[in-house]
This record gives sequence, structure tokens and C-alpha cells, in this order.
Amino acid sequence: MTLEYLIETLVKIFIVINVVLITVSFLVYMERKISAWVQDRIGPNRVGPAGLLQSFADVFKLLLKEDIVPTAAEKGFHRLAPIISLSVALCMYALIPFGDHIMIAGYDVALVIVPNVNIGILFIFALSSLGVYGVTLSGWASNNKYSLMGGLRSSAQMLSYELSLGLSVIGVLMIAGTLQLNGIIHVQQRYLFGFLPAWNVFLQPVGFVIFVIAMFAETNRAPFDLPEAEPELVGGFHTEYSGLKFGMFFLAEYANIITASALITVLFCGGWQIPYAEHLGLSGTMLSLAEVLAFVLKVSFWLFIFILVRWTVPRFRYDQLMRIGWKVMLPLALANIIVTAVIMQLVK
Repeated sequence: MTLEYLIETLVKIFIVINVVLITVSFLVYMERKISAWVQDRIGPNRVGPAGLLQSFADVFKLLLKEDIVPTAAEKGFHRLAPIISLSVALCMYALIPFGDHIMIAGYDVALVIVPNVNIGILFIFALSSLGVYGVTLSGWASNNKYSLMGGLRSSAQMLSYELSLGLSVIGVLMIAGTLQLNGIIHVQQRYLFGFLPAWNVFLQPVGFVIFVIAMFAETNRAPFDLPEAEPELVGGFHTEYSGLKFGMFFLAEYANIITASALITVLFCGGWQIPYAEHLGLSGTMLSLAEVLAFVLKVSFWLFIFILVRWTVPRFRYDQLMRIGWKVMLPLALANIIVTAVIMQLVK
């Protein structure tokens, strides 16, 4: 490992982590504004111009609130659980490409923290599966029946939908012939029938729908937020958390939403690819910046969809959630793999 590579990696980590943290703050504000728009309310409008500083006020409130730990709680695991959730959420950004490459001071810089990882998508799925430990530990360590029920719900939900999540991507990997995320994006740069971008949303529509639904369940977002379910579980796995520890769970949730939106963009929407870029006359640094902007806009669109669905679709019952995962999505994902393999053999 050269000194230049180490410095480059540290700079990219610093930039990406800070961008994620700022985006999370803005995302909380946008969630409140969009929910107010959906429900015909005003939303935050007091702290700062148009309420833009409301998220920062919430952060300061969490920092100053007392950290209350139940007397009978397993204190070590109670402290460890939010750290696991947040760490796993942030580690996944190491492999997400937000652009191809850019020339800076004569250096060709890859726009991903860790480039050329041959098992990129597999590594991200492995990391995401670890997130269930933070949620389950928090429920068990709180020594609260509501929290324990929320943790058990979360573990069952994540295990159920991770099967469909992984199988829905198999078709994409069969078409791309690689597990590397940048490789999957490059394959989507061609055109179908000479004009339609060969994005996997068109080539794998069934896998796309399954993946999006599974991502909603994986991130514990409505209508699949059964681990929190206020009416029956008070607050679920984080009922006994307050202050900064609660804030870490909150941060991990929104970081996971950004990761989910980025993965949908990379796997099914062409990633940083700009359709018909060859006709725009862009090259060099301008093209690299345009690709980053395209990636940001695509991710922003899916973030909007995540928020809109939460405030539009009512929560499923737990039995409905399990039935959809095991009896609908899993058979469809398996059928999609078979159909994809047959079509690929026919068009050879």
C-alpha cells in the first residue's frame, strides 16, 4: 500500500462519511416536509429559514438528553447494540461507486472508497445481514418484553426478506457476469433496440420490484416497520434507549435508506451512467462531475419514493408481512432466475 493510496482513501472516507451525515440531517427535514405535504400540514418552519435548522436542533437535543439505562438491562450489550447498527450502516458505503473516475492534480482517482472489489455486491449483502444483530441485541439487552418482541420481529423479518433480496439480484448478476458494482454499471451502458438504455429495470422488471419491496422490509421502513410498531410495541427494539444511543439507531436507519437507494440505482438504474452522454459533448472532468450529479439525482429520487411510501401506505400485519415474503416474493424470485436463464440461452 503506497502513501498516495492511503491518503486518497482517507480523504474519500472523510468526504463520504461527512456527506452521508449531512444528507441524513437534510433527509430528516425532507421527511417532515414531505409528510406535511401528504397530510396537508405545514411541517417544520420555526428553526432557521423555512425550518432548515430543525434537524440540527434535534441533534443538539439528543446530545443533551440524559442517557437512561434500565437497572435490569445487560449494560454491555445495551451500549454495543447501537454501535453495531451504525457501524454496519456506514461500512457499506466503502463499496458503493458514486462515479467512474476523475483526474485530480494529475492523479486518476476512482470515485469509490475501495475500488476493484470482485465480490462487491456479495460483501454488501454480508454486511447488511450483520445489521440484525444490533436490533436483536438491543431488544434482548433492554430486558423489556416490548423491546424483545421488536427485536425478534426484526430478526425474523430480515431473515425472511434477505432470501428474496439476494435471489432478486441473481438475474442481474447473470446478465452482468460479475459481482463488481462498477462492472454491473458498465454493462448497463449499452442500448436496447438502439435507443432504450439497457438498465436492469427494463431487463429484470420482476427482480426490480422484488428488490425494492425487500429493501423496504430490510430497512424496517413503513409499510414494513413491524419491529417498531408503536400501537402494539410502544417503540419496539429501541423503547429503552434515549439520548445519543437512540440517535445512533435513528442515524443508522436513515443511512440504510441512502444505501438502499444507492443499490437500487447501481443495480437497476444504470448507476452513475448518463444516457446519451456521447451526444452531450461532455468529456474529462466535466463528464465525471456530470456522472456524479446523475448518481445523486437518481438516489434522491429513490429517497423521495421511500419517504412518500411511508406516509402513503398503511402498515401490514405481521402475518401479512411473512406471507408476502415466503409465499409470494420467494417463489417469484426463483421463477425469475429460471426465466432469465432460459431467455439468455435462447438469445445466445
